[in-house]
Amino acid sequence: MKVQYGNSHIELMQGDITLQRVDAIVNAANSDLIVGGGVDGAIHRAAGASVNEETSKRYPLGCPTGDAVASGPGDLPVKFIFHAVGPVWRGGRDGEPEQLRSAYRRCLELTIGYQCASIAFPAISTGIYGFPVDLAAENSLDETRAFLLSHPAALAVQFVLFDAGTYAAFARVLDGFAE
Repeated sequence: MKVQYGNSHIELMQGDITLQRVDAIVNAANSDLIVGGGVDGAIHRAAGASVNEETSKRYPLGCPTGDAVASGPGDLPVKFIFHAVGPVWRGGRDGEPEQLRSAYRRCLELTIGYQCASIAFPAISTGIYGFPVDLAAENSLDETRAFLLSHPAALAVQFVLFDAGTYAAFARVLDGFAE
């Protein structure tokens, strides 16, 4: 599924984010920027140890929730990895939707700052962090759409979703935007 916004577009696909041919992929990182499980573990396994070594040196204090930092690609066929720290779901009482939106926005800002034309996102915070998938789809896609509509640069934005249920949730939201 693909929706155009001016010179830019959002595309949804189900698959493995480490196999995407884009300028930057987004890692769903933890605030310590140490290797974890899920998407984070898969990206680090595919990229190799150099990425963890680089983030440890460049960002010894880690990265706060709602923010993102850049590293080289290691062994991945991309130019950059953006390590985005999404929120742990606590029932929505602690500003989790705003933190999730901020993580996506920061990655899009890094995309512009690093002169990337394409980026691939996972469904940040929807795994072990427990963010409800439907709510994550609404917030991440709405923030991405708003960013694309307010920036003239042509960006190809992919959401690479791991399973059919997550893809379906994101597709329902994106389809609603296209109407």
